[in-house]
Amino acid sequence: MPSSSTIRRLVLIALLLAAPLANADPVGADRHGEQSCPMATSSRPIRPLPQGPDGSAHSPSPAAAAPAAPSPTAPDYRHLLETTPLGWPRLDRWCIWVQPLGEPGPGLRFEQRWQQAVDGALASWGSELSLVMVSDPARAQILIHRRRPPLLDAQGRRRASHGRALLELLEVERQGAWRPEPRVLVLLSPDQRLEALQATALHELGHAIGLWGHSDELGDAMAAVPGAQPKLSLSARDRATVRWLYQQPSRFGPPP
Repeated sequence: MPSSSTIRRLVLIALLLAAPLANADPVGADRHGEQSCPMATSSRPIRPLPQGPDGSAHSPSPAAAAPAAPSPTAPDYRHLLETTPLGWPRLDRWCIWVQPLGEPGPGLRFEQRWQQAVDGALASWGSELSLVMVSDPARAQILIHRRRPPLLDAQGRRRASHGRALLELLEVERQGAWRPEPRVLVLLSPDQRLEALQATALHELGHAIGLWGHSDELGDAMAAVPGAQPKLSLSARDRATVRWLYQQPSRFGPPP
């Protein structure tokens, strides 16, 4: 019969082997399943078409409501956020589609690195928000593509970048009801090292979930200019800002 010390060692080994399985899902998301993300059967631009913020310049629409006034006591950057003619483009639950990996081949390892970076960024935002991963893009409001952004931005200006988030405001029919929704296309180039990729994904996903604007401090994931070291996690100011935003009323998505 094994000794008690041997049994303890075996139990410890079993726990260590099981630990990765407990965290096999890298996304800190609200896992209601795809049933909470009904299919879109039709969509159309909201009329008149608002010139809302996009990932190229993040400039507010002239018709948009004024951003929140800065608070001298708030440790956040709410006053730098931009809104739309319909208000803050946020949802109580985001359904997210990520471009799947391709077929095995020489480029697969680059795609896997890209996926790892996206998973890390989603895990950070998923610790603050309800995110649901879906396998069908028709269920999603955020679509993440493995693609280098075009050189020209939405205003026709030349702008090279590794990531961009583009916002549309739509009326979408789901389960027979029409509702206004933000839809965000996130383009992330795989041509970066892992840390830079994850920092880019973290920043662009911040725009996608409603932080249309930039922080004025380098230590934040949503800083306008990257710091010397890639930002791989949310700062206290990032968290305070997104928590403030998600306390604001929203006209988007299904009614509460």
